[in-house]
Amino acid sequence: MIQTINLQKTYNGTTVLDLPELKIESGEVFGLVGNNGAGKTTFLSLILDLIRATRGKVLVNEIAVAKSEEWKEITGAYIDESFTIGYLTPDEYFSFIGELRGMNKTDVSEFLKDFEEFFNDEIVGKKKYIRDLSKGNQKKVGVVGALMGKPGLVILDEPFANLDPSSQFKLRQIIKEFAANQKNTFIISSHNLDNITDVCQRIVILEKGKVVKDVQKTESTLSDLEEFFTGVKVEDSFLDEL
Repeated sequence: MIQTINLQKTYNGTTVLDLPELKIESGEVFGLVGNNGAGKTTFLSLILDLIRATRGKVLVNEIAVAKSEEWKEITGAYIDESFTIGYLTPDEYFSFIGELRGMNKTDVSEFLKDFEEFFNDEIVGKKKYIRDLSKGNQKKVGVVGALMGKPGLVILDEPFANLDPSSQFKLRQIIKEFAANQKNTFIISSHNLDNITDVCQRIVILEKGKVVKDVQKTESTLSDLEEFFTGVKVEDSFLDEL
């Protein structure tokens, strides 16, 4: 579904992303982790054609995103608050996105019913502007909007940030159910290693714009990631506590 070819992004002579070749298969739940400045958001922005590559290209279904807009029809995304419309209420926003995705009012209402528990009676029907919602509830609006219309590709940057523990768990279930039932391709960036290893089938670590680890999830993936970022083995940490 997604392929990078000699992809680079440079700012003021500094290369912040360098991906000679990276492929993400259709139906894959792909996780992206790395410290601040690793290039995660830059990569997502290049996929969505929000910024232009210094060299190389990104293909979505063999379509170069910088040269065509066909890929937008199958793509849903939430990167930050700019992806919503702050002066709309959530109801107005969902109606707007639904119309763009060819959904009528009944379709939108039926779709939103599946998220009642996730919304926790704090979003739909409250006549409150999105900009006045808490950061967590703004995130919920953006993430659910990205799932509307059965997009083949869903891109989420830090979807678990600002969510309380209960909402994080519910979002994990939502992502896994969508991936299983609708065969969506997900690309998810997160600093939360526990959440990312729970929902993703494959995880890539970026460091200074380069892929330093690319693994399929196993039972040891979480501890392997923790060891990578802390330099401490789980067994060593356990022994120290004893």
